[in-house]
Amino acid sequence: MSTATTATRRVRPGVVGLWVVQVVLAVMFVMAGLPKLSGDPVMVDLFNAVGAGQWLRYVVGALELAGAIGLLVPRVCGLAALGLAMLLVGATLTNIVVLGASPAIPIAYLLVAAVIAWLRRASIQATARTLVRR
Repeated sequence: MSTATTATRRVRPGVVGLWVVQVVLAVMFVMAGLPKLSGDPVMVDLFNAVGAGQWLRYVVGALELAGAIGLLVPRVCGLAALGLAMLLVGATLTNIVVLGASPAIPIAYLLVAAVIAWLRRASIQATARTLVRR
């Protein structure tokens, strides 16, 4: 008979819910980033309409994929959400100013990313403190 004890951790529904939201947002950004990197004709046309060149399509696609992966890594998920929120500010402004399109979708994603970043602010602050000490 074993005398080892098992430590039990209480699962908090809020933490589980936050991870579910992060996974869903990560999937959405993978679905948004892959067409940009693979040269989907719709994305090529969209970035032609923006007028900044196709290099921006690659940069945005890479940032979206990096952010999606970052949302799934506990140590950097807050920073990833913050970075995606900043990317979405640019997407919102581009939709309004350049494309004349509805900003509803980027604003919705922006709000989700901002809430994640806010709820993960302690880990963002800890990372910032670590970087400042170096």
